[in-house]
Amino acid sequence: MIQHLSSITPSRATRLTFFIAGFVTATWAVIVPFARNNTGVNEAMLGTLLLCLGFGAMIAMPVTGLLTSRFGCRRVIVVAIALIILSTPLLAVIADPLLLGLVLLIFGVGVGVTDCAMNIQAILVEKQSAAPLMSGFHGMYSFGGIAGAGVMTVLLSLGMSVLAATLLVTFTVMVLAILSFPGLLTYANPKEGPAFAVPRGHVLLLGLICFAVFLTEGTVLDWSAVYLTQVRDIPETLGGLGYTCFAVAMTLARLTGDRIISLLGRLPVVLVGALTAAAGLALVTFIPSWSLSLLGYVFVGAGCANIVPVMFSAVGQQKVMPQAVAVPAMTTLGYLGVLSGPAIIGYIAHYSSLALSFSLIMVLMLVVAALSLTLNLGNKTPAGENA
Repeated sequence: MIQHLSSITPSRATRLTFFIAGFVTATWAVIVPFARNNTGVNEAMLGTLLLCLGFGAMIAMPVTGLLTSRFGCRRVIVVAIALIILSTPLLAVIADPLLLGLVLLIFGVGVGVTDCAMNIQAILVEKQSAAPLMSGFHGMYSFGGIAGAGVMTVLLSLGMSVLAATLLVTFTVMVLAILSFPGLLTYANPKEGPAFAVPRGHVLLLGLICFAVFLTEGTVLDWSAVYLTQVRDIPETLGGLGYTCFAVAMTLARLTGDRIISLLGRLPVVLVGALTAAAGLALVTFIPSWSLSLLGYVFVGAGCANIVPVMFSAVGQQKVMPQAVAVPAMTTLGYLGVLSGPAIIGYIAHYSSLALSFSLIMVLMLVVAALSLTLNLGNKTPAGENA
């Protein structure tokens, strides 16, 4: 067993960490309707609670670059995953809204630090490789989403309580974290400049695109189950199907993403992807059929799939800002969308409708398509550029 653990390479450990991150976030996506029923909150209050998750991540991400520079990726990732393991089961049973908000804050810190630190490790590992790896890493995140949503949906459909299912998930996360430990980097980029800086220039544009795409992903993560159960009238136990369809499509597109980018170039992948996601959101919003809504989530997943990996590869190669500062800065701006954006969706849904919220996200993806035309992404994969 010890010999097997020592054979875990940094590339494999990075894939496992991305898988863990996707696994736990998808688990939360399935738990959301149960958490709402346990607390009895409305859409606006649910949005506020989701904002607690986002706030936890946002206060943690800006200092992750400093933490990894001082302690290395391994220690930071392990501590962050420990926070996730401790907080996730509580999300399934808490009935008090204030207590749920506090636990979501802790959960958000764990998720935020993990997401930022694993991308720092991914950039370092990709730079050391002769081949592009970023889409594959993010593909494991999506595969984790499939596993998390799929496993939770199956367990709940078989009659297991949401608490028992969540405990099983967190045990799995603990085992995977132990497996990944030897391959996690004990170092990161040396600290250059301030612990956190506002993204500027090329990094700012990359961050804005990440913000929009992550907001879209966050909407699917936190609201797809609620949308399908309330608007499309499917049973609560099947609410995770929307995110599952989204995650399956995203995973397949990302696992072939490096080859697609090599063939078509970065700009076409980003442009066509944004337009495809917008079309999927239109299908979800305007066609009154739950089966076609699931197809729409497939389009959204496939469209968004390779946009963010392209952005992270690009930020790792730019020279405008030191990487130890640029990656947390762009990640913070990007994850502002996935973590706090859904809270905005909740307020819009409360005062109008979920359908209007989804249509606004559709417009945002059209903005991403237009914004991508202003970037000089080049037509080569990272391996073909000077890293």
